[in-house]
Amino acid sequence: MDINSNNSSPVLTDPAPINLLPYPQSGASFSSNIPRKKPEKLDEVHYNGWLDAMKSSSPPRKKLIKDLNFEDAADEIEIEIAYFSWMLKYPSALNSFGQITKFAKNKKIAIFLDYDGTLSPIVDDPDQALMSDDMRSAVRNVAKYFPTAIITGRNRDKVFELVGLTELYYAGSHGMDIMGPVNEAVSSNHPDCIKSTDQQGKEVNLLQPARDFIPMIDEVFTTLVENTKDIKGARVENHKFCASVHYRNVDEKNWPIIAQRVHDVLKLYPRLRLAHGRKVLEVRPEIDWNKGKAVEFLLESLGLGNSDDVLPIYIGDDRSDEDAFKVLREGNRGYGILVSSAPKETNAFYSLRDPSEVMKFLCWLVRWKKLGEGVSSVNKRWSI
Repeated sequence: MDINSNNSSPVLTDPAPINLLPYPQSGASFSSNIPRKKPEKLDEVHYNGWLDAMKSSSPPRKKLIKDLNFEDAADEIEIEIAYFSWMLKYPSALNSFGQITKFAKNKKIAIFLDYDGTLSPIVDDPDQALMSDDMRSAVRNVAKYFPTAIITGRNRDKVFELVGLTELYYAGSHGMDIMGPVNEAVSSNHPDCIKSTDQQGKEVNLLQPARDFIPMIDEVFTTLVENTKDIKGARVENHKFCASVHYRNVDEKNWPIIAQRVHDVLKLYPRLRLAHGRKVLEVRPEIDWNKGKAVEFLLESLGLGNSDDVLPIYIGDDRSDEDAFKVLREGNRGYGILVSSAPKETNAFYSLRDPSEVMKFLCWLVRWKKLGEGVSSVNKRWSI
């Protein structure tokens, strides 16, 4: 394919609605014989390290120093110092832009993006995690010059609704629901890949390696709704191939309770597993598939797999993005860029502080491609 062409790739739609239930409310009806077991003790989630994982994956929001007392302000300054020390190992992708484009020269770039915390801010209500118009414009412009995909834990249709760009490829449910270009060689190697059509009637490939788990996820979702409806602030989402329990708005003293409730349900489903995200517990199928596998599949579908003249760049902020970072780090295949305002261990090469820096990086990529100039000119124009 022509790497510089603007390939219109609208998302596929599915007839099944997206289930999203806030709390407290009455809960969904449930006819299964699965017991709604209430926890008698919380030893198991402590022993299994669930609570530690919940806290480590959910750092508190930073406050402005001017709003803090002296001791807290000193702590924040110490955190900032630690962050800049961390950046010595994971330097800013903006400060390293000249180095990145030097390596990218004469290579075909492919861009992969997470959504929440990367293209949109992290907010209390997932429905309000909206891209700004400027960010949408930046992503649209990137897609004009480079094949671009969004790989998210959200339902694929939901993220398309939020993004609204037909120029992109979309992968939902952490890569378990991928819409990509038709590639006969790739589809023949993936038994779960079928041909379908998008909203514009264009033929596309649809890969859903966890298709058989849909009834099980629906059942688990309904059970989690019932078992968490009395926990103030809890929220459960059905992403079709995984179920998410959000505790962002749950009082921290109730985190052990919500963890135990999820744990008790999960014990009944040996084919499912738990994953931790930013103030979310996610129940997923126990299959060998993740965002890293999704990146590899999309690269193959684009005809860019296993090629020395391709540079994939993946930008994400969550634990689930680490699988993609790891794939790109292995064999120096590409660059992972972690979006984080706090130090954390990662498989990424570079870092960006927040979505505003992500947008700036995307805009710089477009300008670099338009100019088609050397690294020295890039450094002068952008004062890196």
